[in-house]
Amino acid sequence: MKRLLTLLLLGMLLLPTACKRTVIIPDEELAMIFRDAFLTNAYVEHKRIKEDSLNLYAPIFDRYGYTTEDVQLTIGNFSKRKSARLSDVVERAIELLEEEGLRYDHQVVILDTIKQVALRRTRTVLLQDSLIEIRRAQDTTLVHFTLPAEEGDYELSYSYRVDSLDKNTRLQRKMWFQRANGSKGSLQIMNLQRHREERTTRTLHADSSVDSLHLQLLVLPEKPKRTSVTIRNLQLVHVLPERAAIEELYRQQLGIRIFADDFFGAALEKQQPIEKDSIQ
Repeated sequence: MKRLLTLLLLGMLLLPTACKRTVIIPDEELAMIFRDAFLTNAYVEHKRIKEDSLNLYAPIFDRYGYTTEDVQLTIGNFSKRKSARLSDVVERAIELLEEEGLRYDHQVVILDTIKQVALRRTRTVLLQDSLIEIRRAQDTTLVHFTLPAEEGDYELSYSYRVDSLDKNTRLQRKMWFQRANGSKGSLQIMNLQRHREERTTRTLHADSSVDSLHLQLLVLPEKPKRTSVTIRNLQLVHVLPERAAIEELYRQQLGIRIFADDFFGAALEKQQPIEKDSIQ
């Protein structure tokens, strides 16, 4: 870890400077920046993502209110401070990482927390309606849906009520996936209950073979009579498979990735000779 931190510091010194006023970062905050950087790097390495990281430092520095130039100035300033060593900050960063490890299980943080965040962030609402009233046979078109489908889970939820004005003897709901070859999969047929409001939730799992999702929330008999059905709070949500959700979250967060696998090698190729005493 110390070797990686040293390479990190060398890499940051190579970044271009800007013509603006810079500040010295307090040691404790600098250690926290190093800690956050290495937590991010641990995830990058865990997922084996190959990304150019030379230009990805700024966001993590900005999180603490600093710029790349501030970090450069702070690191360079250590050679002028007789009472302080950069290695002390490195040691503090290691302590912070160890403290982090005591509070959280490493696998839970990476494989569970990130997974849950990814699944939440990549949920897509496909249908949403607060109130649909079916009073004629033609109105059933309001609750018949055909949507393009892809791999993942489709979470359907709504409430319905068949009131006393409805004169049909049997009402049904049907849903299924259509495959590219025209065959049906995961067909579900349910008889609707009468005279009381019913809440229904279903999760339909789609594999890579599906082409479309078909929902018929109200199917009337062949010879329909007067109907009176109300549907409330309809929602259909698509959730990506876990692996795809994490990859999509990671793609969205490209702007804050730092220290990807190829960073150190690329940085050292451009490195100018540095005296051993310049980094303590």
